[in-house]
Amino acid sequence: MKTTKLACFSLLLLTGIALVSRAEPYRTDINPALVYYRALLVQPEPISQADWDYLASKKGKEQKLPERFGNIVASYNNQFELVRQAAHATVPCDWGIDVSPGPNTLIPHLGRARTLAKVADLRAVWALQHGRQEDARDDILAAFVLGRNVASEEFMIGALVQDTIESINYGTVAEHLSDFSPEILKQLVDGFDAAPARHTMAACMPMERFGFYDWPLRTIQELQKAHPNDDAEVMAGFRECGYVAGVSEFTGDTNFWQQVTTASGGTSEGLLKLVREIEPLFPRLAKIMALSQPEYETQAKQFIADIHKSHNPFLTDYLLAWEKFQFRAREFKAQAQLAMVQAAVEYKLHGESGLKSVMDPFGNGPFGFQRFVFKGVDRGFELKSAYAGADAPFVMIFVE
Repeated sequence: MKTTKLACFSLLLLTGIALVSRAEPYRTDINPALVYYRALLVQPEPISQADWDYLASKKGKEQKLPERFGNIVASYNNQFELVRQAAHATVPCDWGIDVSPGPNTLIPHLGRARTLAKVADLRAVWALQHGRQEDARDDILAAFVLGRNVASEEFMIGALVQDTIESINYGTVAEHLSDFSPEILKQLVDGFDAAPARHTMAACMPMERFGFYDWPLRTIQELQKAHPNDDAEVMAGFRECGYVAGVSEFTGDTNFWQQVTTASGGTSEGLLKLVREIEPLFPRLAKIMALSQPEYETQAKQFIADIHKSHNPFLTDYLLAWEKFQFRAREFKAQAQLAMVQAAVEYKLHGESGLKSVMDPFGNGPFGFQRFVFKGVDRGFELKSAYAGADAPFVMIFVE
């Protein structure tokens, strides 16, 4: 009998079936990345595109979720049990990424983490509809910590995913503000504050330098050593090494290699010269990315103007990516949104005095406030930041 029970228990564990609800505290000394990897292994069937389309539709936003979504959110229970566990870790998150392949480095967890954040939003809405505020809180905070942790390797794209996940979390709170009790709202804000620190764009610059300068420089030099008397082979090797394809995909510039060939004169020494010209870009850009918003806007404009004068495709295509993704603007937006959520919660807890106790990080006082009236009905309130840079204005509507 004991053997049979043990075998059944093992089978349940292997298939990822949760036996009982959690009663013991989580271990906090496990690298959270290991727990997240386990969570990805128990991922259920993905939500259909039709269901995602419904959720994003006007009807999906305005009405309660249909009963069919109950089974969908329940299928993620085991996965979110692990994501919640990882959120309690007190040790740094190390994804174990080997970046030596340069642009060929695989980081598939970033896209899956973003999907998990969207699922957390769905699960929170479902839980709120059924009076389970604590579950909604726990899923939101688990997704929030995941967002901070996906950026721990300090890839620029990881920092973008981090800020995207935060925006999803803040949006969930804003859209369902009145569905949370004041106590749970306070716990959400406290949880945001207690999460691992946000990984900044400035902190990602060493990895940017490695990917866009150190790696291609080393690759060209290694190709020259491997083919000392065949420059055409060196050029062909660099074209196929993954760097060119990566830049083209990242920037959308399908003519990148032709521009490189022309600017380099079709020689590997010309290619090296072009790459070496971009080295001064990174110390300057690192300083700019660490500036406060007003100083950043001024120096970023000058930086862009200087790069536009260049005929080096390595420089101009890096600028294309920089302008396309608005890295710093997205970071500023995440900072503003966090402060807006804090201000909204203080308003719910303490009224106007609470609202005014939270300062707009891009202004000289609290956020702009006005009631939000839709089709003649007061639906809540709007907070607006004084931020005046790219992607402005920063506005959030909190539904009551």
